[in-house]
Order: sequence, then C-alpha cells, then structure tokens
Amino acid sequence: MDRADFVHLVRLSEHASADDSARYRRGVAAFAALGYLWVLGCLGLAVGIIVWVISSFDRERFGLMRGWLLLFAAGLLWATVRALWVRFEEPEGQELSREDAPALFEALDRIRTRIKGPPVHHVYLDDEFNASIRQVPRFGLFGGAVNSLSIGLPLLMMLDRRRLLSVLAHEYGHLRGNHGKLSAWIYRTRLSWLKLDANLQRDEGVMALFSQAFFRWYFPRFAAKTFALARQDEYEADRISGRLLGAPVAAAALTEIAIKGNWYANEFWPWHWARAEHEPQPPGPFAALRKRVRTPPSDEFARQALRDAMRRVSDLDDTHPVLRDRLEALDQKAVLPEWSVRPALELLADRKKWIEYFDNQWRRAHASDWKQHHAHRSRIRERIAVLAARGEHNTPDEMVEWADSERRLDPSAPVRTRYENALRIAPEHPGALRGLVQMLPASDRATRLAVLERLHQSGAASRWWAAKSAVASLEDPDAGVHDEEALKLWRGRLKDAEEAEARAWEEITGTPFFSQISRHDLNDYELGELRADLVRCLPASRAWLVRKNLREFPWRRAYIVFIELPGLDDDDRWQLCRQLEHTLTLPGAALVLWVGHSPTLEDIERQAFGTLWTRQA
Repeated sequence: MDRADFVHLVRLSEHASADDSARYRRGVAAFAALGYLWVLGCLGLAVGIIVWVISSFDRERFGLMRGWLLLFAAGLLWATVRALWVRFEEPEGQELSREDAPALFEALDRIRTRIKGPPVHHVYLDDEFNASIRQVPRFGLFGGAVNSLSIGLPLLMMLDRRRLLSVLAHEYGHLRGNHGKLSAWIYRTRLSWLKLDANLQRDEGVMALFSQAFFRWYFPRFAAKTFALARQDEYEADRISGRLLGAPVAAAALTEIAIKGNWYANEFWPWHWARAEHEPQPPGPFAALRKRVRTPPSDEFARQALRDAMRRVSDLDDTHPVLRDRLEALDQKAVLPEWSVRPALELLADRKKWIEYFDNQWRRAHASDWKQHHAHRSRIRERIAVLAARGEHNTPDEMVEWADSERRLDPSAPVRTRYENALRIAPEHPGALRGLVQMLPASDRATRLAVLERLHQSGAASRWWAAKSAVASLEDPDAGVHDEEALKLWRGRLKDAEEAEARAWEEITGTPFFSQISRHDLNDYELGELRADLVRCLPASRAWLVRKNLREFPWRRAYIVFIELPGLDDDDRWQLCRQLEHTLTLPGAALVLWVGHSPTLEDIERQAFGTLWTRQA
C-alpha cells in the first residue's frame, strides 16, 4: 500500500469514527478478528494435516509426500503456537514497592477508585522524561492482563505533584472501561501478529509466501483502520485527566512538559556532555539535573519552545495529537504556565537513593562513550589552538571553522568577529553568513534579514535554510512589528526551496540504496561532529556513511547513513532513524536506515566503503 492509499484509509476511518463511534469500533473489532482467523486458520491447517497424516499410517504406506507434509505442518504448528504465546519483555527500570513510594501508591489508589479501573500491578521507575502504561496478557493471548506503569525520574524532578498526577491519570485513563479494553486488545493482537509474521518470514517455503502476502495486505489496512481509535483514545485519556485534576491543571502539565522536554533534550544534555571537556570520568547527570531544574527555563527560551510546539500539526506518523489539538480539546489556551515549585520527587521515600542508583547506572553505561567524547572535545580544543595561533593569516574557511569549533564547545562563545573577518575577505561565504545570522540577536530583525538575503543569493544550496530562518524571524512577535510584505516574499521563497528539497529527498529515497553513491566527503571536523552524535545515540553499535550523488542537484551534499541498532524492534528502529535524520550533524540531507532485511548487513559491508564508527566496549 502506498502512502496516498494509507492516508485515504485513515481519513475514511476518522470520518467513520466521527459519524458513528460505536459502529466504527465494531468495525475495528471485526477487522482485528480477521487476524485471529488467519492465525487460527494456520493452526487448524497444521493440526488437520498432522491428524490426517497420522491417521493414514495404518491404511497406507508412509511415503515421501506425507513426510514433507508432516514436516510442513509441524513447522507451521510450532510457528503459530509461538506466535500465540507472546512473551513480553519486562519494562526497563526498577520496580517500586509501596515502601519505596507510599504517597505515590496512595495517589494511584485514589485515581483507580475514581476511574473505577483495573489495578496497576507493577510500578517502575526509569530514567526517561516520560510516563507510560501498558497492559499485557499473563499467558500469551490468554489469561488476565497485567498492568505496568513506568514513571521517569526526570519527570518527577520537573513537575509538581498535581501536574504529575494529571499525567498519571491520563495514563491510567487508557485502561478504563470498555474503550480501554478494546484498545488494549487491539494492541496485544497487533504484537501477536507481528510475532507470527516474524516467525514465518524465517521460513522460505511456500507457506511463507502466502503469509508474507497476507501481512503485506493486512497490516497497513489494520494500522489505517485503527489510527482514529488510537488517537481518539488519547483525547479520552486527556478528558479523564481533566475531570480528575481539572482541565487547567491538565493543560498546564501538557504545556510544561512540552517546554521542559525541549529544554531537557536541547539544553541540559548538551550541557552535560560538554562537561567531558574538563572531566575525564563521567559524572552522574541526575544529581546535576536536580540542581538545575530549580531554575526554570528563561522566558525567551520558554516562549520559543511553546511557539515551536504550537506550530506542529498532527500527522499520520504518530497517533498522539500535538499540543495545539490537545489544548483545544480541553478548551484551554496556550500560555506559559506557572512553573512547578515543589517537585513530585517528594513522592519517593528515599530520593537520594534513587538519584544515586540511576547516576551510577548511567556512569557504568557511558564510561566508554564519555572517554571518546572527552578525547573528541580535546581534539577540538587543540584545533582551536592551532587556528588561534595563525590569527589573521587564516583563510575564510579556517576562520569559519575556528568560530564553529568555539561554538561547539560553548554555544554562547563571542565569535561574531570571526565570521565578520571571514566576510571581509569573502563577502558571500555561505558558512560565514550562516554563522553571523546565528550570532545576531533575535531583536535585530533588520540586520538578520539583510544577512539572510545575502545568504539566499549566495547559491541554491543555502536557500532553504535562509528562507526558513527568515520566516521564523518574521513570525516571531518578539522580534519586531509584523511585516506582511516581507513575510509573503520569504514564504514564497521557502515554498520554492521546500519543493526543491522535496525533489532532492525523492531522489535520495526513490533510487536504490547503493546507486549514485561515493565515499563520504566529510572533513575531519565534520567527521568528528558526526561521531560525537553517534556516541550519544545509545542504541547504536556501528554506522556506515556514503554520499548520495544527486543528478538533479549535483552541488547538493546528501548522504545515506546505515546504522546497526541491536536490541530494538523494528518500530523503535524506524522511530529512531526518523529522529536521527533531523538531529545528526551533517552538512546536507541524510536518509538514515537500519541494518536489517533491506539493506542487509552483507550488502552494506560489501558496498558502503567500510565502517565509519564502532562503539567501543
């Protein structure tokens, strides 16, 4: 199924859900049952063949054909039983007892009583800025369900008690009533079919071909038909949270999470890893986080983070609605919240114990990565010393590298003069123009737009970035008065640039992986930045990089990154690869693919010019 057909089916499901929710849910249940019929059909076929072959022993001689049939049926039976007996991994983190967090368990009991939902059997504490709940069957698809709640230590540090309980009420809301049971059943069923498909795909026989054909037809349609159900379930969980704690509290929690999640990912973790320059041994991040969260994000950062969150639109890559839609559903406005003062960390009986536990765990897991990052930052410092010794004798490229390197070590480094010196020698140097824009204050919109105009005219390779930055500046109400004419001009330029980017992306993704490729062209600085990113991507074990040579845009630097991600399932790998496409430090667009069936490890090792990076033990 192509993307257009998938979108069409999702829209039809959304309309069906809006027109008659009960009828839509019955349709979803019926379509989900079709998967069970396939599984049971495979099981019945296997058992039927085995019974027929065994019962014919007395009447006819056991021949080669019956032997093959028996082997086929036994293999099919084994794969089907394994799929029906789904084994779920335990959640990561440490399980909490009532003695570990009596106040937390009392709050969960109150939420359960008010919702009239099932019990939470296990509560886990992990190191994620998140909370989640999942419901899995005790014995494969059989038996009662086990409900497990996971709560992140950073979330406890950054939200107050009422807002945290609002988040937990949302998670608990996924288990309530018949709607929650249907959603959980759909989730468990999907995992079971994925398991069956994985088992049968290892079989190269005729049955595997039928199985693969069925799942290629079934899974996209199942995902599309259940999309509206999953998104509807998120809104319902928000409504339950608002009913229990109040819609203003639920909205404030959602907004504070959006802003502080941005700060946690883009401010705290870069700051923590920057400590590697002066600290050869990894310090614990969570003790430092507890101190830093006492000071809330700056107003400028918070406003920009909220604007960024509110600009996002709900898409078909994630069933979770975006912040704008969730606030509208709660009938609440998007405003900066009053920051949490007393963290919900007090719900834990021994806070120091858990902070030390997760700090020690993080140190052990990242000792090697920290050592590599320490060496990388030392090399950057050495390179800065070499460039500084040359002073004004540096070329424009070297001046830009000097400034970029200092900003890498300290994003607030005062390096504006470096870019300006490079522009005195090469007035249209793209790297210097881009760096200068980033040094100018947001309030100096006129100067920023003038530099962005020069960057836009410097060449097609810089037009998308220049237009995107100009539109963001013109849409920022804090940067100056509204200029409709300039905004219209830059939006038109951005549209043209995005169309060119889309054509380039289509060529990257629409051609065979190993066609139109060559060895990567990264210099030492760019290569070091990419490897530093990969060190911080914890699931990654190895990576390869090739340059994709685009016929329509021969000047465009574009890449394919192949990354080995052991220990993750395909859904998690897909999500991580999409995230890396936006976060890896590369001087051009990048398609990130994981090592798997396509491309295979053998294909990559044969054609990708050797490993770029390997995680050290």
